[in-house]
Amino acid sequence: MQDASKPPRCAGNVHAIGREKLTAHVAMLLFAVLIAGSFTLGKAATAVMPGYAINSLRYVLAVAVMAGAGLFLLKAPLAYPGRPWRFLILGLLMAIYMSTMFKALEFTSAVSTGAVFTMMPLLSAGFSWLFLRQTTRPGVLISLVVAAAGAVWVVFRGDLGALLAFDVGQGELIYFVGVICHAAYAPLLRKFNRGEAAYQFAFWAVAATCLWLLPVGAPSLMAVDFATVPAIALIAIAYLAVVTTIITFLLLQYASLRLPSSKVLGYGYLTPSFIILQQGLLGHGWVSASVMAGALATACGLLIMGLLPD
Repeated sequence: MQDASKPPRCAGNVHAIGREKLTAHVAMLLFAVLIAGSFTLGKAATAVMPGYAINSLRYVLAVAVMAGAGLFLLKAPLAYPGRPWRFLILGLLMAIYMSTMFKALEFTSAVSTGAVFTMMPLLSAGFSWLFLRQTTRPGVLISLVVAAAGAVWVVFRGDLGALLAFDVGQGELIYFVGVICHAAYAPLLRKFNRGEAAYQFAFWAVAATCLWLLPVGAPSLMAVDFATVPAIALIAIAYLAVVTTIITFLLLQYASLRLPSSKVLGYGYLTPSFIILQQGLLGHGWVSASVMAGALATACGLLIMGLLPD
């Protein structure tokens, strides 16, 4: 018979689960910061190279870095994965997202694509129910809506006229296809995980994305004269490959195994706010108080979301 003065044996597990969820929230905060940094550096790369070439090169470099790290640092030879179709599906979803994002920017602005992006967490909540039978509490949904409203206000720079003039055109529809794919990606990371080591799972997911992107980007990549590409663009591509392809995938994978997908992707709403913060700290100027208010609304919505039960 268990001593009543001692805590239940499961208490340690409960505390461990709580710590893991807290760590998952911190991981997604870091995810949003790193993604925001990619916009500042990515702009330098897109000024001198086509988007499809950048995507292909970043994934080729990411696969090479991961393979080298596994062999020489982790001493973990890559084993051929069971059920490889899982990674082909994940890779296809991410490849479609990456391709539609760059294609959409040929027809519309970054502001408009940012507005379409705000639909992702709510779509992910629907996919979480479809794939995992996860239900989203009303409080979490309300928090996501508040965060989305703040993010939209930031994306449109606090300009009500620009928001009301938003027109759904060809570019927005193209990017919406990619947003749907990305919304399905996070819950499938959890569904498809079979207990593989994080490194092994991440490598094959990144490699599969590269496999889908190369046929599209190879012609543009071969046309690039690397002798004339400035160093800052190459640094940006290295950042995109290592930080926003490998590290952010590992963060997303860690969080998606411990939090509902709607909460995981909700942190994406912080990206515009972190871009504003980074631009201000770099001396590029600060935005208006109205835009700052939108960023604060996003942060408050996500804080409430994080505190609510899953």
